[in-house]
Amino acid sequence: FPPAVFPLSCAVQSYSWGKMGLESEVAKLLASSDPLVQIQPDQPYAELWMGAHPRGDAVIRDNRIPQKTLGQWITDNPACLGAKVKDAFQGQLPFLFKVLSVNTALSIQAHPNKELAAKLHAQFPEHYPDANHKPEMAIALTPFEGLCGFRPVEEIVSFLQTVPELRALIGEVAAEQLERSGSDDPRGVSAALRICFTRLMKSEKKFFVDQLNMLVKRISQEAEEGKDTSGSNGDLLLRLHSQYPGDIGCFTIYFLNLVRLEPGEAMFLGANEPHAYLHGDCVECMACSDNTVRAGLTPKFIDVLTLCEMLNYTPAPSSSKIFPAAQSQLDPSVYLYDPPVPDFAIMRIEIPPSIKLYLVSAVDSASILLVIQGTAVGTSTAAASEMTLRRGSVLFISANESISLHLSSPDGMLLFRACCLL
Repeated sequence: FPPAVFPLSCAVQSYSWGKMGLESEVAKLLASSDPLVQIQPDQPYAELWMGAHPRGDAVIRDNRIPQKTLGQWITDNPACLGAKVKDAFQGQLPFLFKVLSVNTALSIQAHPNKELAAKLHAQFPEHYPDANHKPEMAIALTPFEGLCGFRPVEEIVSFLQTVPELRALIGEVAAEQLERSGSDDPRGVSAALRICFTRLMKSEKKFFVDQLNMLVKRISQEAEEGKDTSGSNGDLLLRLHSQYPGDIGCFTIYFLNLVRLEPGEAMFLGANEPHAYLHGDCVECMACSDNTVRAGLTPKFIDVLTLCEMLNYTPAPSSSKIFPAAQSQLDPSVYLYDPPVPDFAIMRIEIPPSIKLYLVSAVDSASILLVIQGTAVGTSTAAASEMTLRRGSVLFISANESISLHLSSPDGMLLFRACCLL
């Protein structure tokens, strides 16, 4: 039998929004997993890709395996996915697992559902490279913030009343329609919200740049005078404006929730949910797709019309965006984040210092295991030899294989495991 459990060396993406050098969790994980890696202090380390994506296929670190990458290995050994997963996802690993280290904001974006993805891919394959949906889940490793989903209407209305530059962009008619929309008519609220947001996003470039500069100037002066600018979301506005001066995305902070996650807290981003990560480090799992519809805080291709058409205009408080983990009944060390999509689930495994031998149990799906803290020696009947696990180690585990961890660190271990629970 060829080994079915093996270590991976994963691809790093150095997008400009990433944290620099050893400020980045991605770089720290890389440096501790491979002492030979030279971390460049002036280079951004934005994403670590753990999976078989063609633009970042993980390299197999086991010289007894003839295939060089995980993608090639899965193609040659599709049974490793598990029978159900293999059939449901046409012999492909259905998820991509990542670590993100965010220094400056990512674009305001949403991901299409399957139906829209198929349509966009057929019409504009150069911008929408596949026909799949792209639900995502982010779990904070350090305090993490992002924009996610539409705020409760009363918060948006309050900003419309305290930020005249915002009201000017949206126009009096649309602003009043939102102010009058009642909570007893959710469809009316969504319709009014769609009109307001679309008017903002489609406003004339020169007009919105003038309004933005006026707003930034006013908030800067108020801040210098020591005034409270929170009624205009001043701190965040100035921060985003310094990162993306003159970008329409700066105004979206008045429509979208600011969500703050503590380590271990998660947010799930379903289809058509507007979002933008702002700062911090997280693990992220997503369906295998590159379909992103963008509309601001980015130099990339933006597609405002599609974005405004597709969004889910359901207002909700930021607290509702935090996705709960369920502690496993069978194993109290395991917390499961199981989103309402079939493509992936994530387990957070917290092994306490008192446990010296821990079994990473078998699941009926291929999985990828990432070590965030602690050290252990891993043994498995499906591995060629014992494996040293330390911070930053990544293992591929074929379906229905388990691993025994012999812990050598005094303070336990923290692991994340991505899999597909059909």
